Amino acid sequence: MTEILHYIWLGILAVFEGHPLFTLAGIAIPAAPVMVLGGLLTGIAVGATPGLAGPMAMAIALPILISVFGFTPDALLPVFGFLIGIMKGATVGGAVPAILFNMPGTPDSVMTTLDGYPMAKAGQPRRALRIAQLSSVTGDTFSDLVLFVCAPFLAVAVEAYLDLPEKTALLILSISFIAAVIGNSRGKGLLSVALGLIAAFVGTGQALTPRLTFGDADLSSGFSMVSAVLGVLIIGEILIGIEGLWRESRFGKKDEKVPHDPAKDDLQPGDIRRIAPYVARSAFIGTIIGALPGIGSTLAATLGYTLGARRHFKRSKPGDTPFGEGAPEGIAATEAANSAVSGANLIPVLSLGIPGNAAAVFLILAADSIGGFNPGPQVFHFTAPQVNPELVTAFGIFTLMSIGNILNWTIGGRFMRSMGILTRIPGPILLPVVLLVTLTAIYVQQTSFFALWVTLGFGVLGYVFRRSGVPVLPFVIAFILAGPLEQNAREAFSATGGDPWFLFHSATSIALILAAIASVLFLGRKQVKR
Repeated sequence: MTEILHYIWLGILAVFEGHPLFTLAGIAIPAAPVMVLGGLLTGIAVGATPGLAGPMAMAIALPILISVFGFTPDALLPVFGFLIGIMKGATVGGAVPAILFNMPGTPDSVMTTLDGYPMAKAGQPRRALRIAQLSSVTGDTFSDLVLFVCAPFLAVAVEAYLDLPEKTALLILSISFIAAVIGNSRGKGLLSVALGLIAAFVGTGQALTPRLTFGDADLSSGFSMVSAVLGVLIIGEILIGIEGLWRESRFGKKDEKVPHDPAKDDLQPGDIRRIAPYVARSAFIGTIIGALPGIGSTLAATLGYTLGARRHFKRSKPGDTPFGEGAPEGIAATEAANSAVSGANLIPVLSLGIPGNAAAVFLILAADSIGGFNPGPQVFHFTAPQVNPELVTAFGIFTLMSIGNILNWTIGGRFMRSMGILTRIPGPILLPVVLLVTLTAIYVQQTSFFALWVTLGFGVLGYVFRRSGVPVLPFVIAFILAGPLEQNAREAFSATGGDPWFLFHSATSIALILAAIASVLFLGRKQVKR
């Protein structure tokens, strides 16, 4: 316990005494807390803008942040702070257009429109936004507390009980699980994973033998992770948006004038008591789902809303507003569930090194680009009095998330309610600007036209994925996990004396492989039926 408290204190010091941003009255202002605030406000603005999402803003910001702060270890926490702020703010901001204009700013907020927009039309937009913000921040705070408690102990357990064959089997299980649960076709999920692994294996491998380079020197070092991930996730989405603009004269809908009822347009005395059970249930659901790689916050919002509607139907009194017609409980159930995912999805990242969703992908990209922090079980080695820098960074991340929650509780709601104006930006202006900023950020980071061509090529692949119904996230996560998978498999192969059956030497690795097969066979079948 003393060592844990020691590292918590070092993590707090790293945040508040780290990279100075500017000087005010002779006092150096630490960059990390300021970057959390900037990221939070940016995330709320992005979430409030239809067509944008938190991962897109993180993708655009990452190369710019690295070019500003450099590749020094001191840059880790400021960069992480901005990305964490975006991650938290985008989920909260997504409720703004969903409630005011029936246009969900993020996929997680689709269910919010069912009750939020009817409340806004009934003259209670401010009340609906207040309920959304309180529920969202409560769910986020709960999941962060679970992360702080569970991640170190899960990592220690993994490090103690999983050897190289078991870690290899765990990575195979993670990739298989994601391929099975993402999308509505396990065949397309497996195809996405296979293409991600093939793309990651291009270049000179660990055996120093060129693979799939066709004699091209530019391919000898493989595809840049930043170019591949941003191309598939961001450029592909932009191309889909441009196609939509070509098919329609405008992107989105015309704003509707929302009536206003000052007498009812604020929190009512019994609102907190009414929504508390729904917030608690949805926060628990979102935390469990967020801790499982690849499922995502959209499913958490759907489950939270569905179970909340069932509870409301059983316990509602005559005169209560039913779900789907402007019930405050419906907003609370949705927003608490999708926000609880944002903290819990870092549990597999920090404890296992496995990204669970697109937002977690960019945190790993930041760590990979800057260096000095490798997410995984090795982070939580309590070696005091000899200081473990990675563990200090991990507790620094916990501190940054706590700062983000405090800011969300205090100023997040006010800024959230001022973002309705962003929904009026026309698509013909928005999408080209996003495309230009993305390509510029990539070139600034890599100073290579080849990287731009790679990004555009992967963007076309992402467009084809979306048009064909192939899920994109399995490709991205397979691309990222291909390196650790190959390294662990090679080391396990060597440690067992070149035995090709090394995955079947222990009961744990056999169980993990069987779980991977079962996830593809059974979870994929249930996903198709659903």
